[in-house]
Amino acid sequence: MSLSPGPGTGQLTIAPRDFPTNRGGLCQKGWTAAELLTSPERLTTPLMRDGKDAPLREAGWDEALATVARRFAELRAARGPDSVAVFGSGGLTNEKAYALGKFARVALGTSQIDYNGRFCMSSAAAAGNRAFGLDRGLPFPVADLDDSEAVVLVGANPAETMPPLMGHFDPARLIVVDPRRTATAQAALDGGGLHLAPTPGTDLALALGLLHVALVEGHLDTPGRVAYRRERTTGWEAVRRCAARWWPERTERLTGVAAADLRRVAAVLAGARRAHILTGRGAEQHSKGVDTVAAWIDLALALGLPGTPGAGYGCLTGQGNGQGGREHGQKADQLPGYRHIEDRAAREHVARVWGVQEAEIPGAGRSAWELLDALGTPGGPNALLVMGSNPVISAPRSRRVIERLRALDFLVVADFVRSETTDLADVVLPVAMWAEESGTMTSLEGRILRRRAAQAPPPDVRSDLEVLHELAVRLGRSGEEFPPEPAPVLEELRRASAGGVADYAGVAPELLDDDAAVYWPVPDTTGSSRADERVGEPVGTPRLFLDRFEHADGRARFLPVEYREAAEMPDAAHPLYATTGRQLEHYQSGAQTRRVPGLRAAAPEAYVEVHPDTARRAGLADGERARVVSRRGAVLARTRYVGDMRTDTVFLPFHFPQAGAANVLTNPALDPVSRMPEFKLSAVRLERADGHAPKEGE
Repeated sequence: MSLSPGPGTGQLTIAPRDFPTNRGGLCQKGWTAAELLTSPERLTTPLMRDGKDAPLREAGWDEALATVARRFAELRAARGPDSVAVFGSGGLTNEKAYALGKFARVALGTSQIDYNGRFCMSSAAAAGNRAFGLDRGLPFPVADLDDSEAVVLVGANPAETMPPLMGHFDPARLIVVDPRRTATAQAALDGGGLHLAPTPGTDLALALGLLHVALVEGHLDTPGRVAYRRERTTGWEAVRRCAARWWPERTERLTGVAAADLRRVAAVLAGARRAHILTGRGAEQHSKGVDTVAAWIDLALALGLPGTPGAGYGCLTGQGNGQGGREHGQKADQLPGYRHIEDRAAREHVARVWGVQEAEIPGAGRSAWELLDALGTPGGPNALLVMGSNPVISAPRSRRVIERLRALDFLVVADFVRSETTDLADVVLPVAMWAEESGTMTSLEGRILRRRAAQAPPPDVRSDLEVLHELAVRLGRSGEEFPPEPAPVLEELRRASAGGVADYAGVAPELLDDDAAVYWPVPDTTGSSRADERVGEPVGTPRLFLDRFEHADGRARFLPVEYREAAEMPDAAHPLYATTGRQLEHYQSGAQTRRVPGLRAAAPEAYVEVHPDTARRAGLADGERARVVSRRGAVLARTRYVGDMRTDTVFLPFHFPQAGAANVLTNPALDPVSRMPEFKLSAVRLERADGHAPKEGE
């Protein structure tokens, strides 16, 4: 949606209320976002240290950039290109994500690049690619959900994390799968929908149980579903055998979800002409996240939903550019256009666009957690550039992350506010905020949106693209290779992505200027006409898979999966499940929202939601400070009695720093495919705080 006048018209080309995704609606974070633009806590000048133990001081841009380039060059010369690493963000525009991936591989020559989006949607991406041959959060426009007769939300709480999305759901037709009675679950219950509260870590078994019920009760035997599986899929027999072992009573014993509810949900899904299954972080952020998402995709395929008009499977994204941020090369194994970095043809194509030899492009590097865990170790990177991320708060086992960042020879962070990560940096580079720069973003439905600058940044603040341009020149590359403005970067991105899965070749600027509804893939032949010549007609591919899936044979793949326990289970010393997530007032690591007075006043400190009986057994009164202790450490949080919590589960938001940093508790056990850490489940115990500070390794 354009938030500035359309070209030559002086008017918005789309009225905010007419934009179909949010219909002009904003959540509390959106209402207050502009307050940060003039916050006294904005970073407005570079900061540097004169030594590891020296305080940060103000510096000029020339001194800061020259120091960064010199230190990077020295380390590369002494220890090789992989001694310097890059950590990006799902909040960067498409242009910045593309430029950062190119900068790492061309200007630095390093394979060591990944980003915080690895912690967000990587499990759904891996499962989607395996099943469909393509990963796009929603392979259909969000507005399709308006007419859905049944929506299953697995591990997603949009009422707090994406409030405008709730306008697309009929609560009476909403089925929420979540161990907690979240605001989304409560909305469903209040409106006549359903809430299933499985034991944490058992979503995979629940999906298999639902598939079993649908199978044995004849819901999958309709002519249309039989024909769909025969003509549009492969692998059904192997999945059918897996599901056969998950009769309702067995599923109930493991998940805690009543067999009667399993039968009811299966019947609702099967009886709906238009139904959707949507997964979120609660399904993904596990050491078996790919298999869990695959099990829900299997259920969707068995019911004939993906690729059927008005129905489907999708994944809800988390960050501002969660979709576009993972498409163009800031992921360790990826090149622009969602190409795999080990694919020879992909490498040759991108090398031609970049003007380098194919052999000059490094191979795949470490995934996000593995990269952070290797910092400053023998054979690991000795320097790190962080752009738009705060891994001290957002990464698992956060005290280990602090330890590794401190072990670096050199840490550089580009951001617009101080954070727990900038506080460890040797150089801090102040960069522009969302309202101060132009570029493109890609929404969860694959729609490419133009962001237009609404105001100039503070005088001594530069854009991320300008920073990459200046550093690349100082590292010996030409300025033309790394343009400081978004328009030429988008033009190059279009060429680099052409022919890839995420094909942006047809994303012509005039289409974006006219606010056309542009959905990738957009081959160059699609984007050749202006939006005003295609009135009311979307450009590109708003609905995927209607005719074929993206595998060579055009068929979707059923993915047989087996249930396994979480990497860590409760025991006598740590008898409770802890799960983490977001709350309405704050966003991600909280570095921005904790600086907005109204949001900070509404949610000022860390808390732990716990059933009153569980809290009392630990000697904790409502409102009292508690210690939550895992095998990796402990945090302090205000006890919050929640009568509808499971008695075996506690919940902590992860937005808070220092003693309240919930990710101190979390387990970095990784999914073997996606390399997603197990954020959503760790074994903990509750204790009275009694003035004690958390200690490492408790």
